[in-house]
Amino acid sequence: MQTHTHALLPPTPGTHRELISLHYGQPGAAAGKAYLQASLHADELPGMLVAHHLRRKLDALEAQGRIKGEIVLVPMANPIGLSQHLLHGHLGRFEATSGENFNRYYPDLIEAVADEVAASLGADATRNVQLLRQALRRAIAQSPVDTELQSLRRELMLLACDADIVLDLHCDAEAVLHLYTEQPCAPACEPLARFLGSRLTLLALDSGDKPFDEICSQPWWRWARRFETAGMPIPQACLSVTVELRGQADVEHALAERDAENLLNFLAWRGLIEQPVPALPDPLGDARPLAGSMPVKSPVGGVLTFLRQPGDWLQAGEVLAQVIDPISNAVTDLHSPVDGLLFARDSVRLVRAGQKIAKVAGLEARRSGKLLGD
Repeated sequence: MQTHTHALLPPTPGTHRELISLHYGQPGAAAGKAYLQASLHADELPGMLVAHHLRRKLDALEAQGRIKGEIVLVPMANPIGLSQHLLHGHLGRFEATSGENFNRYYPDLIEAVADEVAASLGADATRNVQLLRQALRRAIAQSPVDTELQSLRRELMLLACDADIVLDLHCDAEAVLHLYTEQPCAPACEPLARFLGSRLTLLALDSGDKPFDEICSQPWWRWARRFETAGMPIPQACLSVTVELRGQADVEHALAERDAENLLNFLAWRGLIEQPVPALPDPLGDARPLAGSMPVKSPVGGVLTFLRQPGDWLQAGEVLAQVIDPISNAVTDLHSPVDGLLFARDSVRLVRAGQKIAKVAGLEARRSGKLLGD
């Protein structure tokens, strides 16, 4: 294993942060490349514990010569957010300086790269992938940055842009294990969902605001659309998935060790690791449109208490929570907006009027525009 250190742009004199990446196998290996990163939202800790167990297992596999592809692991993807605290509270989702979500606004270089290589593409899909990856890496490396946050985004993109598999390990507040990916990635994502025991895969086509997973997978289907009539085949060369490892408090060795083993089973199934591959498990969930994931809002402020748990199936109109006004003693019922799976809920129990407190995944797309939360 090789450890690489990536210096970020210092925001002020006397400050300096680094991004650390761990590299297994050989770059350019025929078996392909997988990139895994943990805790891009730095206050989402389950991914860091999974990375701890992955590192131990990958070290053992490498010592035995059983890594056939290239595997890059970033055990802590956000040193900026890791350092942000206010009054003993950790603030790892948004950068304190700009207010920007660490998992949004990655540079879109897709059309610029397409323009650069258009004259060189041809009927050989494998060669087309190679040319596009090389051009994308050059474009990212040359992209200007003038803030520490922008330099972090550039370093993460450089590590992931040529990967066949990109797994971005996150978690929700309180949730069942679930996945986000783009629609063109759905067939390749389905085995991952089964190995992980995911209860839900949420599918979209450009959910808005350029999150990390989509900036890795989106180039391929957009390039395919652009060049499909010119006899220049472009496959979906990157499976990129956001893996939501349950809730923020689910930081337990037993869960993390099992998740790490299941991730390695998937990589072995894809041929990057040489080890016995268990039979593909039966699915525990299904795929549903992200546009069918409906937020539940509270119209009033007060003390929140839930009547239903993450993983419960709800019917439209069913009461899933109540908000209690401790002054008037009024009780406000909060109802499920659709038939569907209660897959995530807030961990805060004092809510404000208009606050989103849960998410229920239905089968029908009902929303449009930007589909992700803040």
